[in-house]
Amino acid sequence: MKRIKLAEGGGGEETWRLIKALFLKYFDNPHLSSLEDSALLEVPSKLAFTTDAFTVKPLFFPGGDIGKLAVAGTLNDLAVMGARPLYLSISFIIEEGFPYEDLEKIVESMAKTIREYNVQVVAGDTKVVPSGQVDGLFICTSGIGKVIYDGLSCRNIREGDAIIVSGTVGDHGACILAQREGFYGELESDCAVLWNLVEKLLSSGVEVHAMRDPTRGGLSAVLHEWANSSGVSFLIEEEAIPIKEEVKGLCEFLGLEPYHFACEGRFVLAVKPEDAEKTLDILRSDPLGSSANLIGYAIKPQGYPKVILKTPYGTHRLLEPPAGELLPRIC
Repeated sequence: MKRIKLAEGGGGEETWRLIKALFLKYFDNPHLSSLEDSALLEVPSKLAFTTDAFTVKPLFFPGGDIGKLAVAGTLNDLAVMGARPLYLSISFIIEEGFPYEDLEKIVESMAKTIREYNVQVVAGDTKVVPSGQVDGLFICTSGIGKVIYDGLSCRNIREGDAIIVSGTVGDHGACILAQREGFYGELESDCAVLWNLVEKLLSSGVEVHAMRDPTRGGLSAVLHEWANSSGVSFLIEEEAIPIKEEVKGLCEFLGLEPYHFACEGRFVLAVKPEDAEKTLDILRSDPLGSSANLIGYAIKPQGYPKVILKTPYGTHRLLEPPAGELLPRIC
């Protein structure tokens, strides 16, 4: 089995061979193939820019791999700001001895995802570190998008706004936990690029005030961040939150809250209440939004802004924010 050598990150002939044989094979375009120190881009509009790093373990999991996750995670950060993804930079930090075959599978997965959304990789870097100094493979990405729909911000949330999730929550976190701990079943990551669904929604005329993809910290983290930034509280119907039975069962078994588990193919919306039904119709017409649901409303805070769950028994409890490290290396 061919394995990555330390010299392939040294900037010499071995690095050039790796770049040409692998990365240009899958990512080639005029910007990248020039192999300059920087890509020269022209985007005559307001831009969204984001950066991220991916250390997920295991590297391959049901529904995706670290490569697909890196692309989807970065493009989704642009999408929820109303920006059409255009360009990516990708850096690979590879452990010496990493199987070349696995690296090619990951790069091919990234290329497939990128091609579906007409995104170009315009810059990148490769580092190889000695065996034992990194766990297999880490990927760092940055993304640039053209802002098509301006004004999405958690500071725009107001009392009465309807809170909607685009699909079941906690799928990715539960999948990674199950894979890591050897719980085998039907759990699968929701890893997916959201731009097409986001564009369909935003171009429909519905009044969206804020949008966020609930990655680390899950739905709970998004709602608490929004409460702190907007100064409103949220009253959420616990029974209305869509959760797969497999995810619910795993969380009940381990005593964990599914609302703290990461998603990688969902978004949370705050919309004008009059537009809630139209929003749901649009989301549910797409496979990525088929399980979308209205889960609650923004309300006037009593004291400090908080997130309140209305339980199936009609009682209320505070949804605690994520604390500590629930699941390291989730993405």
